[in-house]
Amino acid sequence: MKQATVDQQECVGCGACAEIDPEVFRINDDDKAEAYGKVTDANEESTQEAIDTCPVSAISWED
Repeated sequence: MKQATVDQQECVGCGACAEIDPEVFRINDDDKAEAYGKVTDANEESTQEAIDTCPVSAISWED
């Protein structure tokens, strides 16, 4: 199963990913996005949309 990851150094905390896919992404106490939820068949498309929407390309698929 795929998993998303957020580069905390690159994240600007815009919140777009959490709005697009709140099952996978949230804004943490440092005002940065984090991938906390599991990517499933049902939300994989919205996770990809969040990755594509990130203005600083801080989100990627984990290897």
